[in-house]
Amino acid sequence: MVSAELKLKTLSIMLPSMPMPLGAYEMTVQAGNLLFLTGMLPLKGREPQFIGKLGKELNAKEGREAARMAALNALAVARKHLGSLDKIKRIVRTSFFLAVSNDFIDHPNVADGASELFRDVFGADRLSVRSVVGVMSLPLNTPVEIEVTFEVTL
Repeated sequence: MVSAELKLKTLSIMLPSMPMPLGAYEMTVQAGNLLFLTGMLPLKGREPQFIGKLGKELNAKEGREAARMAALNALAVARKHLGSLDKIKRIVRTSFFLAVSNDFIDHPNVADGASELFRDVFGADRLSVRSVVGVMSLPLNTPVEIEVTFEVTL
């Protein structure tokens, strides 16, 4: 099995500081060997780094970058909870919510900004199932929110 921590170093990926909750909720909940993460946004601390709707203020390339940033935040939260990303056996499910204009249709390309990061860190054999849904708005007017469920070692 690929060491996720080693892959981060090999790829020169520095995880950000863990984002702060925007309300009254937990960032993670572990139930047995499943670790559920709250919706991850493209934030630095509590500040959005991308603002607007895909297909209106932002294009698909910017959406990919926002998805990647949200995924990096997810990894930072998982590492904080687990102590090491090497405790992740696989990514079980990833759900993407994209704030989009009515005519935006490039949802899979945007989601790949996060999915490709996860593939690069954990390996293709540990990728998840995923869903990608367009919505009218997301918290703080961000374009992307990602929910991730990991299977972890006990």
